[in-house]
Amino acid sequence: MSVEAWIIFATFWVVFVTTPGPNAVNCIQNGMTYGFKYSLWGVAGILTQALAFLLLSAAGVTALLVASPSAFAIAKWIGAGFLIWLGVRGWMNASKPVKAVEKPLQQIYLHALAVATINPKSVAGYLAAFSQFVDPDVPIWTQMSVIVPTALTITALSYCGFTALGAGLGRTALKAVLNVWLRRVLALCFVIYGVLLGISAPQVRPG
Repeated sequence: MSVEAWIIFATFWVVFVTTPGPNAVNCIQNGMTYGFKYSLWGVAGILTQALAFLLLSAAGVTALLVASPSAFAIAKWIGAGFLIWLGVRGWMNASKPVKAVEKPLQQIYLHALAVATINPKSVAGYLAAFSQFVDPDVPIWTQMSVIVPTALTITALSYCGFTALGAGLGRTALKAVLNVWLRRVLALCFVIYGVLLGISAPQVRPG
């Protein structure tokens, strides 16, 4: 990958991971609730998903999923339902005081991994990256040696930033009315993402 191509790819990835979505919402919520240190396990979950999707995209699995409309639709509807459930639960719990208890680290990690995996931006973003920036005349794994470290570094910096933002909000407004409404807005975002994901699922015509 040339320097020019790397700059274009890095710029694309910055825009891709800094555009607010379910991952960003989850990082902010984690930071508000558990603080920065423990919420880094959520960032680790996102990075796990990112690495898996990069490798799967390189192997053509993501393209194969999109080539099967029925499988793609089922996956998106399951993801939509999960996001809506997270939003409804978050709205119902928004007025409840946050207890100063530590959530199991593996639960923070697995929750973030699940949200990242069904993120409606994921499939489109990774397909865009590979369709636009991978040179078919160069061995794919040679290019991955540049793409993977770049993508993971930018992803980590972005979601650490969202987590720090949430941690800051949690310290300043943990017991304030603003915190309740902010948590409700974040919960509503999950519902909106879920609805948008559901209605964007391709219609499967009977064979």
